[in-house]
Amino acid sequence: MIKVGIVGGTGYTGVELLRLLAGHPSARVSAVTSRKEAGMKVADMFPSLRGRIDLAFSTPDQARLQDCDVVFFATPNGIAMNEARELLAAGVRVVDLAADYRIQDVAEWEKWYGMSHGSPDLVAEAVYGLPEINREAIRGARLVANPGCYPTAVQLGFLPLIEAGAVELSSLIADCKSGVSGAGRKAEVGALLAEAGDSFKAYGVAGHRHLPEIRQGLGRAAAQPVGLTFVPHLTPMIRGIHATLYARLKADVDVQALFERRYAGEAFVDVLPAGSHPETRSVRGANVCRIAAHRPQGGEVVVVLSVIDNLVKGAAGQAVQNMNLMFGLPERAGLDIVPLLP
Repeated sequence: MIKVGIVGGTGYTGVELLRLLAGHPSARVSAVTSRKEAGMKVADMFPSLRGRIDLAFSTPDQARLQDCDVVFFATPNGIAMNEARELLAAGVRVVDLAADYRIQDVAEWEKWYGMSHGSPDLVAEAVYGLPEINREAIRGARLVANPGCYPTAVQLGFLPLIEAGAVELSSLIADCKSGVSGAGRKAEVGALLAEAGDSFKAYGVAGHRHLPEIRQGLGRAAAQPVGLTFVPHLTPMIRGIHATLYARLKADVDVQALFERRYAGEAFVDVLPAGSHPETRSVRGANVCRIAAHRPQGGEVVVVLSVIDNLVKGAAGQAVQNMNLMFGLPERAGLDIVPLLP
């Protein structure tokens, strides 16, 4: 059994990790930390885990994280960069669900995240944890930077077109919508039911922290910089991301066949039949990205619709997928989940 530690187990991504790992055939959670809730039973905070996780939250120094095989950081930005080094030195593998190691240009990261990086030398070692493009590198990684939720949906939607050289790179558009759980489990006026319910708004139009991450990934696929307009929106739902992506074709191409070829054999990317419109509820609770590609009126603009659960394929599920790869396990282990409906 793989011994797993979770740093920051009281947020939404933390409890999703606990939910997924509770049913994992080859992993066991041996430590879960929370400075604020130290001493509280996990099942008292999350009754959904009664009978599944028989642990109490502990402080990081009490958790004996160095005895684990892998540690997940389900923490705010800026924590893993100061704590990962000691674990790596002890032979523990690390998966960071925050943004500390996602952007390879440290100066760019510091500009967007507003702090000095605590371990810039580890950034170059970190492997970006999008299995659909980095599977082999993830297998041998000590440190994995789990992608963001928007970047996962957007990159999976654009990658087949960019890799095939099928679209113009200067005017990509990503129009994305997220549920309120994307803001995290905290008291915030904008996420209150009376504020977010029965409403819909854009935010971060001038610049969102996920923009440089998406540009980095798409630029790598294109082997050159890309021009991207990214606009996120907050919707009155709890889980889910819906990305509507636009690109201008450079030549006549069968986009349906292109997507089907690119993702043939991918366990967690589902290319829907031509003309489909994926719904966020079709991925709720599951580690899957559903994609549909369109050419409206057979024109030169391709429209890609990409949906994920922001807490699963956009966070905890993808982290477990990365763990499976790192330890030579079947990629589906613990993740063969039917989405919850209704």
